[in-house]
Amino acid sequence: MLAAGVIYFIASVAPAFQAGNFASNGYGPLSPGGYSLAAAVTIEIVMTAFFVFIILATTSDKSTSAFAPIAIGLALTLVHLVAIPVTNASVNPARSTGTALFSDSGALEQLWVFWTAPLIGGTLGAALHRIVQGKAASEPQTADAKAAAGRKYSGRGANGGDRRK
Repeated sequence: MLAAGVIYFIASVAPAFQAGNFASNGYGPLSPGGYSLAAAVTIEIVMTAFFVFIILATTSDKSTSAFAPIAIGLALTLVHLVAIPVTNASVNPARSTGTALFSDSGALEQLWVFWTAPLIGGTLGAALHRIVQGKAASEPQTADAKAAAGRKYSGRGANGGDRRK
């Protein structure tokens, strides 16, 4: 909210400034493309689920976390490219709340969508990750893979000796 207030203040000193939508999220007449409530709810749930899944998948123990920031940044870019024409891309209730407070377009009346849909989407993304992670964990491993996993966490070498000397 503070960031939205700072941006509002900076923009408001311009002589022709009008708050309007102030980049608020919305559906119907407040949607950049005039999309319906159903479209807004769907895009926000799906995009948030996708984004949360990518975050969890790239930062899990089973991934190469050095590339996580790249994957997360590209995923967020994709989310915005897809969702901005529909709702102005919330995916984050705090972002929606901050801009709605300074908007003079009725965005506060639609704010419930941009809290509810991302919460549902985040839950679905986490559940999907748990399902996928559970299947990966239950897949049979070869003896070599099990031995390598044991060395990785135990600090013991292949012959059982301590490698941490």
